[in-house]
Amino acid sequence: MSKDYQLRAAINQKLIEMGERERLKELLRAKLVECGWKDQLKAHCKDVIREKGLDHVTVEDLVTDVTPKGRALVPDSVKKELLQRIRAFLVQHAAL
Repeated sequence: MSKDYQLRAAINQKLIEMGERERLKELLRAKLVECGWKDQLKAHCKDVIREKGLDHVTVEDLVTDVTPKGRALVPDSVKKELLQRIRAFLVQHAAL
C-alpha cells in the first residue's frame, strides 16, 4: 500500500469515528439543495431520459451520463467550504 493511500484511509477512518464525515455529508446536501444543484441535475436526468427514451435507458447509463455533469455543476464555493472544513478538522486532530 502506498503512503498516500494509507494517509487517506487514516483520515477517512478518523472522520468516520468522530462523526465528522456524516456532518460533512449533511452540509454538502444542504448546500447543493440551497444553490439549486439538485434541481439542475434532476432536469438534466429528465433530458437524458427524454433523449434516449424511457425504454432505452438503464440506471447505469443514466449514472454514466449524469456523473460528469453533476460534478461540474458543484459550485466552487461549496467545494472550498468543504475543503476548509476538512482542513480545520485535520488541524484539530493532527495526531493522525
